Amino acid sequence: MIRVCVAGVTGWTGSAVAEAVEAADDLELVAGVSRNDPPSFSTVAEALDAVPADVLVDYTHAAVTKANTLAAIERGVAVVVGSSGMSADDYADVDGAARERRVGVIAAGNFSVTAALLLRFAVEAARHLESWELIDYASATKPDAPSGTARELAERLAEVRRPAPGVPLEDVLGAREARGAAVAGTQVHSLRLPSFSVSTEAIFAADGERLSIRHDAGESPAPYVAGTLLAIRAVGGRVGLTRGLDQLLGRASGSA
Repeated sequence: MIRVCVAGVTGWTGSAVAEAVEAADDLELVAGVSRNDPPSFSTVAEALDAVPADVLVDYTHAAVTKANTLAAIERGVAVVVGSSGMSADDYADVDGAARERRVGVIAAGNFSVTAALLLRFAVEAARHLESWELIDYASATKPDAPSGTARELAERLAEVRRPAPGVPLEDVLGAREARGAAVAGTQVHSLRLPSFSVSTEAIFAADGERLSIRHDAGESPAPYVAGTLLAIRAVGGRVGLTRGLDQLLGRASGSA
């Protein structure tokens, strides 16, 4: 039985994950963390000091995700991070701490299987096409930019290559900010508007042709639950940081 603590247990995704954990035969919900729900613990440290847990699932806020993750690692508890907002440097710190404590961390900007496939297909496209940019859509009230999905995608594409710029940023005439933000060498344009949940579009281009790969999230947290449960079950067998749900999905060869 895997003992699970959910941070953000009363949130949109966290509450759905907690329900799924309670319903699973091999998982046990032992604690919840929420600042606004008195029966829950108010901090991750408080919860993990009070109740033995094997895995912390974090669906909280960009401002506290890193601290929550490090608090769990310090206590020898594996972590599944579904919150966005951590930078590449933050993830490097998390990886170092997790390796030192010999625990696993699985983090994904998006735990839906279709978003993981977007990442996988985009990485394959980058091996064949030299130019691309990303458009990151989210609700008007989302405070962090870009989204975790877009940031993770940009950083994964950088492992393949950096896109070829038409006009280098330093040579842009007018407002350079209009070209978006450079994230790991990729230009990312974050739109924050009403009626959007989270959508990520990778646009690749070559002479005379274009390829667009887009993921659109729906209005339910259901797509994220299955991927989170997959990560909960997998993280105990890992050491250090694993980024991206696609790393857990099997390939045609049967490897993970």
